[in-house]
Amino acid sequence: MNACVTRRDLALGAVAAAGAARAKAAPQDRIRVGFVGVGNRGGQLLNATLPNKDVEVAALCDVYEPFLDQWKARLGGGVHTYRDFRHLLERKDLDAVFIATPDHWHAIQMIEACQAGKDVYVEKPLSITIHEGRRMVEAVRRTGRVVQVGLQRRSSELFARIRRLVQDDGIGKVTVARAYRLNNMWPSGIGKPPDTPPPPGLDWDLWLGPRPKRPFNPAIAPYKFRWWQAYSSQMANWGVHYFDVIRWILGEDAPASVTMHGGRFAVDDLRDIPDTAEACFEFASGRLLVFGQYEASGAPIFPAGELELRGTRGALYADDRAFEIVPERGGQFQDPAPRMRPVRGRASDTSIEAQHVRNFLDCVKSRATPNCPVEEGHRSTTFALLANISLATRSRLEWDASTERITNNRAANDLLHYRYRAPWRLA
Repeated sequence: MNACVTRRDLALGAVAAAGAARAKAAPQDRIRVGFVGVGNRGGQLLNATLPNKDVEVAALCDVYEPFLDQWKARLGGGVHTYRDFRHLLERKDLDAVFIATPDHWHAIQMIEACQAGKDVYVEKPLSITIHEGRRMVEAVRRTGRVVQVGLQRRSSELFARIRRLVQDDGIGKVTVARAYRLNNMWPSGIGKPPDTPPPPGLDWDLWLGPRPKRPFNPAIAPYKFRWWQAYSSQMANWGVHYFDVIRWILGEDAPASVTMHGGRFAVDDLRDIPDTAEACFEFASGRLLVFGQYEASGAPIFPAGELELRGTRGALYADDRAFEIVPERGGQFQDPAPRMRPVRGRASDTSIEAQHVRNFLDCVKSRATPNCPVEEGHRSTTFALLANISLATRSRLEWDASTERITNNRAANDLLHYRYRAPWRLA
């Protein structure tokens, strides 16, 4: 597991105030935590957290009672359960909360948790709009809380080794990085069920939260929201993992431009996001990042691994378990000899999810910056959200990362945020 890294200095006055707050809030022994969202992803995080002997899971929250009942039966009667996250955040005995709700809830819940004096592990993608992400960064700086974003490859020893190798010119100049989400959902995808009353135990209005009111549909909740742009997207759900680890390896902060193409080409279901799409990001440093979301074709793209870095000396293929470098040979007009020797590496058996959760817990105690702080999560999420805006506007977007504005399509900036349904707002 990577050691916690040093927090970037803030303004001197803010450092003093936040430092005092941190020292007062840091638990000395046992960490009492709550979970907001305990369905699919929240359950996975619970399973990664429970083996840590210095953690007590004291409270659970979900808008769907069967999820709460399942976990309460497993954890015992001492765990308090809530339907409304605000009631959980009112508890003074919680040191930290894990947020694993649908994407459109992350910003409101994370900001309110920080303001309630809680440290936060928030799932990826960090936000559903770029404006939300920046407000989340500001809230963390304002409150001095420890926040880890659930991009767990940041805690991988294997990817840390790859990062050192690439940044030490181990495969030459990387001009193209690629990754894909491959999943053949043809022909019926998430299905086409009619709207129905919500199932017993689901607070549908609270599930919708800041998004417009609409009838319940079983092709949305509790899990299939990933295929609806109002609540998520596969570009953000899967793409953000690869945007984050690739830009971390390469030392990139933000794209200079992005274009995305795609549509609903083959799968016949209720989704309103593409079943086939490809986004291309260009960096000012002179390289491309390509991410493809192929949900009508599942055939492998690479000879190995889940991502590819194409360098002038070698091509690197990696996933969570292993990596290998295939040497390049000189092409037209060049010496055809191999430009380097093959390299292979393997990960330890420790789950990177477990490592990422442990890093967060360690930083709750030490007050150091976790492996994926909120600014990094925001920058990586921005890639996905810009790609979605490019597709929505059918345009190539030029991005100014310093102002977080699109410079060549003013109308596209209207999609950097949306109007919340009352009474919800960003604190």
